[in-house]
Amino acid sequence: MGKLLTIFCFAILFVSCKSQKKSEKKEIQNEQKANQKLKSTKKKVLSPHATAMAMVGDAHIHIDYSSPGVRNRIIFGGLLAYDMVWQAGAHKATWIETNKDLIIEGKTLVAGKYGFFTIPSKDEWTLIFNTNWDQHGKDEYDAKEDVVRFKVKPIISENITEHLVYKVKKVNSGEGIISLAWEKVSLDFNFSIKQ
Repeated sequence: MGKLLTIFCFAILFVSCKSQKKSEKKEIQNEQKANQKLKSTKKKVLSPHATAMAMVGDAHIHIDYSSPGVRNRIIFGGLLAYDMVWQAGAHKATWIETNKDLIIEGKTLVAGKYGFFTIPSKDEWTLIFNTNWDQHGKDEYDAKEDVVRFKVKPIISENITEHLVYKVKKVNSGEGIISLAWEKVSLDFNFSIKQ
């Protein structure tokens, strides 16, 4: 009788341990599923931080910006009104830094760091280098702090560039091109290194 009782107790203990292990395993699986769901629902950054840079001769050109997406919106003449100052990116103002003096459209941009702003228009854009490079959007933009302003004609395409993108391209050891493209618009301008 004592042996039978011992076997019976072991059997109950074995079944109870097995069901506890199953329960623990199920808890772990549920926790893993919840973690995966959390990861997949984390918000995607809508305007990721981006940079563009290049060496042109001994000049280092660096552009720092946030890259907004089109997301099925009309950008120029819609989300961004024509003939209004735009920080040429999202969030903080886009900035451009050069370690050498540059010549742009016959004007000298002294080595340094500048806020880069634009005034989009249907037929012509105004591009602006401003001494206040560290500001949110265009909140503190002041035209009195502009050091170089010039106009360029935008290139309109049927193809959409989903995220704003800047590029710095070397033409030769003394000249380069800075370009930006977003939505159906792209534009570029040449610069040369001041000798």
